[in-house]
Amino acid sequence: MKLNRTKQNIANKLDLPRDVILNVPKITVTGHSEIIIENHRGVAVFNENEVKVNSGIGSICIHGSQFEILFMGGTTLTVGGKFKSIVYEANE
Repeated sequence: MKLNRTKQNIANKLDLPRDVILNVPKITVTGHSEIIIENHRGVAVFNENEVKVNSGIGSICIHGSQFEILFMGGTTLTVGGKFKSIVYEANE
């Protein structure tokens, strides 16, 4: 917990991107048809109606239909489809 606060302070003072320093996901949603997830730790579930991605803070569950992976490289994932919801499941 203390290490996390120190990282946050460093990121703020040096004007560094918090998502990179804290190893948390960055999610960019374009309309209801494209989601980009950066800093993920792998895809746990992928089917036509659900995508579940692991991250440093827990799982990110995306519900909808007609999902397809548009891009996957390094720690970036781009998913296309019709999105209904995004749910965060925090690590306990």
